[in-house]
Amino acid sequence: MRASCAAPRSPESLASSGRFVGVLLLAPLLLLPSSSDACGEPPRFVTMKPQGALEPSYSPGDQILYECRLGFQLITPGQDLILVCQNDNTWSSLQEACKRRRCPSLGDPINGQVIFVNGSIEFGSQAHYVCNKGYYLVGASISHCDISGNTVDWSDNPPTCEKILCKPPEEIQNGKYTNSHKEVFEYNEVVTYSCNPSNGPDEYSLIGESKLTCIGNDEWSSQPPQCKVVKCVYPVVEHGVITSGFGPKYYYKATVVFKCNEGFNLHGDNTVVCGVNSTWEPELPKCIKGHPSPTDASPPNDAAGLGVHFILIIVAAVLIGIGLLFLLYFCLCRRSKKGTYLTGESHRQESLFLSEKR
Repeated sequence: MRASCAAPRSPESLASSGRFVGVLLLAPLLLLPSSSDACGEPPRFVTMKPQGALEPSYSPGDQILYECRLGFQLITPGQDLILVCQNDNTWSSLQEACKRRRCPSLGDPINGQVIFVNGSIEFGSQAHYVCNKGYYLVGASISHCDISGNTVDWSDNPPTCEKILCKPPEEIQNGKYTNSHKEVFEYNEVVTYSCNPSNGPDEYSLIGESKLTCIGNDEWSSQPPQCKVVKCVYPVVEHGVITSGFGPKYYYKATVVFKCNEGFNLHGDNTVVCGVNSTWEPELPKCIKGHPSPTDASPPNDAAGLGVHFILIIVAAVLIGIGLLFLLYFCLCRRSKKGTYLTGESHRQESLFLSEKR
């Protein structure tokens, strides 16, 4: 059996090996969390910001100077806004110290008013302008309190309220309007159109609105009407007659009412109107012999008559039913009495027969 012996190590080799083992033992400790000697990220504020750029880290005793953001100003003039990194690696206390700036005051425009949406003139507010009745707005209707340089101001100049005026309305062929001599019409002023007398056999009809009103700046309530001949042919319904609207000629909006002769029923509308295209609207009805169409509406008087007839039929049917019931009851009573008489007579004859046998 052989035995091998290693050569003894030198003191330098042993020292080197000891340092390596020490590093291995300290490595886990280096991986454990340790307290930092610097403050964390500084807090953020709504109304304030740091002066200049932030440093990567801050040691105890370091300071950060703050200032108000644009659109804001110090609540207390001259106040220093300082944040300090303390010895325990936390930041000192600092509260919001700025408030919104105020835009210049706004007055109501002449013949109008300004309305502040949130009731203030501070940064971020809105001013809405409206004009009184009979006036219209010239300029921006909404203005914002916004940043202007190092301060705040309104985004637009105040508008003005001008009086509503209308130019003369359009002239029409074969017609005219009132006050046509005027060059300017005021708000709510009304003009009325009418047709001229016709030189021919038929008169002109006014088609459209006869009255126009100035409702806005150079704005009338509707388009001007027309004056033209609108004439419908004489309405004839076979087996029918006109009950209302008689006339030698039928112009625009003339109304005629029909009814059918005895034995004929109306199919369609019984009332027609002469329309703008010189045609009857709706089309003329028809009188057809026989029963009316199920979709046609009967005149109110006929409907009432049918209702009365229906009620009379029901009453007659009830009375007939009651009479039949009384008749049936009477017959049953007579049959019952007759049966009782026959039964008594049979007993009497049977008794006589038995006596004779004895």
